[in-house]
Amino acid sequence: MRDLFRFLFRHRNNMLFLALLALSMSLLINGNMHQRAQAISSSNAMVGQLYAWRSEVAGYADLREVNRRMAAALADARNQQYATPLRQDTVHVVRDTVRMQTYAFITAQVINSTVHKERNYITLGSGSLAGIAPDMGVIGMNGLVGIVRDVSPHFALVTSVLGNEYRTSVQLKRTGHYGLLSWDTGDPATASMTDVANHVPVHAGDTVVTRGNDNIFPPGIPVGTVTEVREAPGSNFHDIKLHLSEDLGRTAYVHVVIDLLKAERDTLEAKAVRP
Repeated sequence: MRDLFRFLFRHRNNMLFLALLALSMSLLINGNMHQRAQAISSSNAMVGQLYAWRSEVAGYADLREVNRRMAAALADARNQQYATPLRQDTVHVVRDTVRMQTYAFITAQVINSTVHKERNYITLGSGSLAGIAPDMGVIGMNGLVGIVRDVSPHFALVTSVLGNEYRTSVQLKRTGHYGLLSWDTGDPATASMTDVANHVPVHAGDTVVTRGNDNIFPPGIPVGTVTEVREAPGSNFHDIKLHLSEDLGRTAYVHVVIDLLKAERDTLEAKAVRP
């Protein structure tokens, strides 16, 4: 209590000045209509700005939940997209009443990632307990992300497409010609498409998608857009640069791809290599 009195005594002049200033402002505003209107207008503007800031903060706090819901909704849409109602035999097409789903998607949150290393990775906040296993494909809201490398019960480590060891089969959506996706640009927004012969017509703006023959990704997942096509001297192949569809520096939620027919296909293909 003694310290409080000392503080008040030490700053008595400043507090007297502030009290007289507040009294004079009150008398000025209450005794003059013009000043009163200006004060009310200023206070309303200040209160409105405070409410706007509060709304922005609340909206940012809710953004994670909004992203999670959007990711879950997109997963449902992709599950429907890769469920086909047709079954073909050698004679005719039979329309089933039960849809045969070929792929399923697990929604997972990105909890850590890198984009500027030679071998970039992404850590997911879901693991084997959620059904994630090594060698599963990972796609984002807009395009290709990578492949699951290792898993633990609660986490998964993904090899990003932004890696010098990453290769996957992709194709030009317009012509159907295919090649390999390669990250050799050092830029997290771009990559290259290799092994496309010079006679194939490739133009800036062409869309590149997954080929779907690697038992990892469904066909038709966006990969990127062609930005540049060059002819290397003495080479029989185009030098194609892509702008990646997925911004891996901002990816918050992804879908891990489950190939529901992989075990059946692997069992059948294993018979081909038996002696």
